[in-house]
Amino acid sequence: MYFTTDPKFRPVRSLPLYQTLLCVICVLILVLNGVSLVRNLDELKAANTRQAQADRVSAKLQYLNLLVTDAESGLRGYYLSGSETYLGPLRTAERELDGQFNSLKTMLADNPSQLKNLAQLQNLVIRRIHLMNQGLDVYEHGGLSDIVAIAQTQEDKTHMDEIRLQVVIMTGEQNETLVARSAAFYDKYRLAALRGLGINLAALVVLVLFYNLIRRGFRARLNAERALQQTNDHLESLVAARTEQLSVLSRHLIRVAEEEKARLARELHDEMGANLTAIGMHLAAVGDGLKVSHPDHAETLGRARATLIDTIELKRRIVEDLRPSLLDNLGLGAALQSYCEDFGRTTGVDCEALIEGDVDSAGPTQSIALFRIAQESLNNVAKYAQARHVVVHLAREGEAFTLEVCDDGIGIPPDAMRRPKSHGLLGMRERALLLGGTLRVDRGVNGIGTTVHACVPVVVPGDEAGGAASGSALDVSAMALPEVAEPLGDGAAQAGPKLAHRSDAAHVDLHEQVRDHLRAAQALPPLAAARESAPLMRATHPSADGRTRF
Repeated sequence: MYFTTDPKFRPVRSLPLYQTLLCVICVLILVLNGVSLVRNLDELKAANTRQAQADRVSAKLQYLNLLVTDAESGLRGYYLSGSETYLGPLRTAERELDGQFNSLKTMLADNPSQLKNLAQLQNLVIRRIHLMNQGLDVYEHGGLSDIVAIAQTQEDKTHMDEIRLQVVIMTGEQNETLVARSAAFYDKYRLAALRGLGINLAALVVLVLFYNLIRRGFRARLNAERALQQTNDHLESLVAARTEQLSVLSRHLIRVAEEEKARLARELHDEMGANLTAIGMHLAAVGDGLKVSHPDHAETLGRARATLIDTIELKRRIVEDLRPSLLDNLGLGAALQSYCEDFGRTTGVDCEALIEGDVDSAGPTQSIALFRIAQESLNNVAKYAQARHVVVHLAREGEAFTLEVCDDGIGIPPDAMRRPKSHGLLGMRERALLLGGTLRVDRGVNGIGTTVHACVPVVVPGDEAGGAASGSALDVSAMALPEVAEPLGDGAAQAGPKLAHRSDAAHVDLHEQVRDHLRAAQALPPLAAARESAPLMRATHPSADGRTRF
């Protein structure tokens, strides 16, 4: 098994040539072995057939000899007793001799020499049977004396000896043929056995080669699997390390973003807020001074002051987008309650906030994380859920803060957290992981809607109280515009250098007053400052992206 990243590499889809040849040789050896076994079986069957045929030939020769001998013995019994019962063997011999000789001719058809001997034997037997019949006729016409005279000539004994000798010759030749054929069969059988042994040895060699190939392939596969496992382990560790690095980077970016938002909000509140407030006070003072002498200029200044108020409101919304002031002034519970009210008023969705336990004891880091998670969850509800009711439940359970956002919308796909473009869900999860917590997104009760469950510990490992991410408490009491500026006296109607001089003096005094007021407001506790500035904490205007802001 090989691993390559070469795009020109083409995987081999067939066995190598030597393996194919080994397979072909093994098949040929098996076929040859089968053919050899079949041939050996045929030869063994033929040998058994020849052996049985030889036995039958010997049995028939002996039977012929027995027929002739019984016929002669029966004829002698007839001569002595005159009883025709003794003529039965002779009659039997006459009936069966032709059939026996024909059967022997069929059995010895493949042996010409034996056929020649059989013809001689047949002539001898026929002549002997003929002589027996002649003797029977002589006995019937002449009597026993004639038979005795014929027997003294020794011709009968000679005929019988010839018959016996011919039977012995044929039996011997038959046995010799059988022995020769048995020897030939033994030689063939031995050759076949040697051939089979050679085939078996060749098959054994091929099997050994196959075993070596299989063992090498098995070892190669084990090595490949081991290498693949090591590669997988290395890739998994590398992916885990890279994932951890990306998670750390994501959490760092979230922390840096919150710190940057807090810094921008603080600078906008402190610097720009003070300047805008001072400008408003100057405009109010100048407008009051010009109401009598220059009413058209006073009206223009009034419009400019209205534009300034809108700018202050815009600045306030930007500050709230960057860092909710209620979160720092009134705590997490009040901020979440107010956001849910504004969300319901803006989107028309029935949004209910349930606050349980001492949630305002959450640190700045936990507060902003839980608030952002709730904010993102509600934004997703407004965009995708098509829900009519939303419940935001925030509680402190032991040493952890739990946040649940449940809706009755169309639900969320099960693989939403694994989608690469689910930036909002991934950001929520990273905010929870940043604090050592967890975030889970599931289907709602009975599969209706979506439930976002976040759990953040009360004590974050390595967290420093009042960290940079929390920022300073944003007090908005200094952002209130005075309805009536300080009176300028009866000489306010006079134009010229006197008014300009008093305006410059008022400008310096107003700056000093605003800065003193900001320093005093920052010196107060967050809740105290919030109580004094409560009338200006709420702004129900939506932001430019359509999301509800305070």
